[in-house]
Amino acid sequence: MDVDELRLLLTREGLALLDRVEAGLGERDVVREVARLRAEGHDPRLVAAVLTQARLRRRAAGRFGEFAGAMLFTEAGLEQATRLRVAAHHAGRMREAGIRSVADLGCGIGADSLAFATLGLEVTAVERDEATAALAAYNLAPWSARVVHGDALETPVDAEALWFDPARRDGATRLADPADWSPALDAVLARAAERPAGVKLAPGIDRALLPADAELQWVTDAGETVETVVWTGALARAGVPRSALVLSDAGAAELVGEPQHPEQGELGEWLYEPAGAVIRAELIGALAERIGARGVSDGIAYLSADAHVETPLAQAFRVRETMPLDERRIAQRLRELGIGELEIKKRGADLDPAALRKRLKLRGDARATLIATRIAGRHRAILADRP
Repeated sequence: MDVDELRLLLTREGLALLDRVEAGLGERDVVREVARLRAEGHDPRLVAAVLTQARLRRRAAGRFGEFAGAMLFTEAGLEQATRLRVAAHHAGRMREAGIRSVADLGCGIGADSLAFATLGLEVTAVERDEATAALAAYNLAPWSARVVHGDALETPVDAEALWFDPARRDGATRLADPADWSPALDAVLARAAERPAGVKLAPGIDRALLPADAELQWVTDAGETVETVVWTGALARAGVPRSALVLSDAGAAELVGEPQHPEQGELGEWLYEPAGAVIRAELIGALAERIGARGVSDGIAYLSADAHVETPLAQAFRVRETMPLDERRIAQRLRELGIGELEIKKRGADLDPAALRKRLKLRGDARATLIATRIAGRHRAILADRP
């Protein structure tokens, strides 16, 4: 969205038109809606902006819940915006550390600033892109937050803590080199060493790029691993070098410790798939100790045990049987069992689950999970059930 389109959208007419279009868009064809709005005499640029916002608000509902209907977005801003539940965790960390004011440097559309402000923190949100800064100001208008159009690193701020979420995209292109991020990672980490800070990064960040004297936290939300956060200063908890946080509708579960590998053993009655945050944080060994499990093969992030332990830190599967990882053998056994609904998972096996499912030509009313992996170094297929 360019600045001219934004100016049209932020008028009383534009916002009223957005509310009207959003309410009825699901019942109308988009092409016909464009023609109808233009026939009413609306500026084509306003029509485009309104329809884009209506579509983005629908997409944003999964991240922002009821807040989405009162917010404005850009494609890139929504793509990188922190989910509301995750942003609430960031804000909670700030409050628990006794932070009263925070500068969100590179705030985007203002997702984290929104969470900080709702917990009563004094917020200064800085954004370099003029249109995005204007959207952030709109989104934060109901709260006690100040939005500044400026450079994240050059704008003077007076806050107890800093929050960074470096832009890792250039339009639709993902930037692989941290030096190309905005701001660059090295510059961000240098500022984060000066005062308490949180730095949000992608979950697959190269661990070698992260500071050794900070707390590193990986976060999984609703089954998807969404971020790595570098916590520094008073925001880093003493004695917690790494942590894996799993968020869901049921609440939060956390695992802390040092990287370690689990002891290896035989496949038992239960197979566990650790949450992505646990795997990324290299805390599989710590999870194995917690639930009394063991590894199934070197380099494979599955655990196994003889008893079922309920944990939000891993998915559990009850093992029915194992067989060679041979497609014909698998297909024959599935036909014998009448399995017509099959979930396929893999680790350490070179196969395409979607393509395999088509070739298996499943028939029947039963369901199961097929796990293709290595057991004691050998490729095996495990037929299992979710509890």
